[in-house]
Amino acid sequence: MSITAAPRKRPRSLAQDLVAELTQRIRDGQIKPGEKLPTESAIMTQQGVSRTVVREAISRLQAGGLVETRHGIGTFVLDLPNDGPFRIDPATIVTLGDVLAILELRISLEVESAGLAAQRRVPAQLQSMREALDALQRSQAHGSDAVAADFQFHFRIAEATGNRYFTDIMGHLGASIIPRTRVNSARIAHDDQANYLARVNREHEDIYDAIARGDADGARAAMRLHLTNSRERLRKAHEAAQQGA
Repeated sequence: MSITAAPRKRPRSLAQDLVAELTQRIRDGQIKPGEKLPTESAIMTQQGVSRTVVREAISRLQAGGLVETRHGIGTFVLDLPNDGPFRIDPATIVTLGDVLAILELRISLEVESAGLAAQRRVPAQLQSMREALDALQRSQAHGSDAVAADFQFHFRIAEATGNRYFTDIMGHLGASIIPRTRVNSARIAHDDQANYLARVNREHEDIYDAIARGDADGARAAMRLHLTNSRERLRKAHEAAQQGA
């Protein structure tokens, strides 16, 4: 199986470009369910990218439910869900305006999701949230891609609602809803990466703590603050970009 090399537009977008390319090939049936993706080394050679870029792309494909990695065997394409118009193709999120629109949708969905999770979660679900947060912080500490773990934290909250429609919608949206899959959030916030990540981690911990203590109103407030902060940082950058155009 061969993946034809394609020119890259921006160094910052190498991983997302590779995600878009592989996603399109999967959806077009060029790489079919059950088939194994080329090895990391093969993709590196064919695409002219680093191993880090390949691993980030595969991590995002995993979070989007398109592939699964079987340790010691390889990464395989999964059956595509019959998801109709709900799935958001990562290739279609190309501007700050697109990311802002996604955040508006998330606020309307995830604020109530957090409140219901605080009321309904069971210990095993709370533990899965904790594990996702710990994985996220480990990824950040090692400088590796944290998008999959970030998405998993929000997805586990949706699971804890006990309402399958929340998880269905989150699953359809996939990891493309995480803003830093599309933009450098720290740069937009005019902050260094360490301070930015520390602030985001505090916001996540506040959400988790409210859910852990069964505080539905507190969980809604913490989730709204987290997502609204992201939206406001991006909105200001979007307005600045439009004024400079």
